[in-house]
Amino acid sequence: MKKLFIIGLGPGGGRDMTLRASEALEAADVIVGYTVYIDLIREAYSHKELRSTPMRQETERCRMALELADTGKTVAMVCSGDPGVYGMAGLCYELSPRWPQVELEVIPGITAACGGAAVLGAPLMHDFALVSLSDLMTPWEKIENRLWAAAQADFVLCLYNPSSHKRKDYLQRACDILLEVKSPETPCGYVSRIGREGEDCTVLTLAQLREAQVDMFTTVFVGNSQTQVIGGRLVTPRGYLQR
Repeated sequence: MKKLFIIGLGPGGGRDMTLRASEALEAADVIVGYTVYIDLIREAYSHKELRSTPMRQETERCRMALELADTGKTVAMVCSGDPGVYGMAGLCYELSPRWPQVELEVIPGITAACGGAAVLGAPLMHDFALVSLSDLMTPWEKIENRLWAAAQADFVLCLYNPSSHKRKDYLQRACDILLEVKSPETPCGYVSRIGREGEDCTVLTLAQLREAQVDMFTTVFVGNSQTQVIGGRLVTPRGYLQR
């Protein structure tokens, strides 16, 4: 059987990896991934053939995995978090018609939204929207529209890719959009290096978030009109106590 597993490692260094993911990695002959993710698991899977490509070579990475699987090897494509949430699952499926004999199986993982929420408390207990602030593949105007619409609908917001060397002011610009609708006192939080050494979290207001310095390894949470800070943790009540 020609097989390609597309695996979510969970956030960080693999402590939150699922049993299904671990079993699929053990079944693989070759493990393919972004260089940073391969380095995270290199020691644990040094007995496997490991292949990697750097950032912005996602298409080449997926083609490599499919080509290797087509030779008869069982291949695992690893992604941080969940492979179907800003991961490689979609791209592998888009490319897969060229290799019709390769069977694809997606192994879900804990995405940063869930991993970061657990660190902060329980901010995602009610409806929420997940938006990436990266405009590498999505025009900034569309991102602005999505932020404004989510704020109008009173969703809790989880923001991926809030900043980078080339996008230092994107979180500030996003907060400016949200502040058109939301109170400056809206409870917010962010978590950096989820599941890795140096993990850190901060609870603050939306006004304070606008001035915060974050990086691409940070996940940001913006509360809705019901979100509270309880015992220093970010909590969005679902309404059980009001029934």
